[in-house]
Amino acid sequence: MDRFKRALFGYRRPDVDTAMTECEGLIGALEPKAARCDRQTATIAELEVELSALSGMVIEREREIRSLTERLREANERHDRSIASLESVSSRLEEIQTQARGQATRIRMKALREAVEVSRRVQALTEAEAADDAAPAANGSVESFDGLFEGEVKLEIGPLGDFSQLVGFEDAVGRIGASDISVERFSEGRATLNMRLDQPVELLRELEDLSALDFKVRHTAPDNLVLDVDEDEGPERRAA
Repeated sequence: MDRFKRALFGYRRPDVDTAMTECEGLIGALEPKAARCDRQTATIAELEVELSALSGMVIEREREIRSLTERLREANERHDRSIASLESVSSRLEEIQTQARGQATRIRMKALREAVEVSRRVQALTEAEAADDAAPAANGSVESFDGLFEGEVKLEIGPLGDFSQLVGFEDAVGRIGASDISVERFSEGRATLNMRLDQPVELLRELEDLSALDFKVRHTAPDNLVLDVDEDEGPERRAA
């Protein structure tokens, strides 16, 4: 306002017109800048909208990540519980197997005791039969037997110190050439074996050569042989 000079009724009109022209020029120069500012403001608004949308997406992704993390934690916990359950089941199965083995052992022992009882009764009958066979043997039937065994033969031997001696004696019988070898009973140290000889065999001589046991003949017949192990033999011989 200081640049305008006063006239009689106010300011000088040329000065006012010049100032207005300059103002219009300045306004015209500022309008493009204002338009750019408007566009920038609109762009900023759009960016704010996009930023808001991106923020929402980030928040949603974080929510999904937290959900997935929680599900992963639950899955790990279920996995750990499953492993613990499997370990428990495995332990229980081992206990059941142990109990089953014990039960099977008790059943076998019971069956063995029953078999021993049956064997005792059968042995009593066999001894009675052997006593009956001994009478004709005393009358000279043994002398007439040539010592060759063939066909089905029953062999009784004892007393044996342990099961390993029975196995060793059974192997010796197998080396003689016998087939269909089976242990009919094994009771109180005495064993009865059934075998088949397809050809005539000098059974006593072969057993003396192949068996590690020293024995004496109690009874002999074409289909039956009873041997007594010499209980006075040394422990090394018995162990063999």
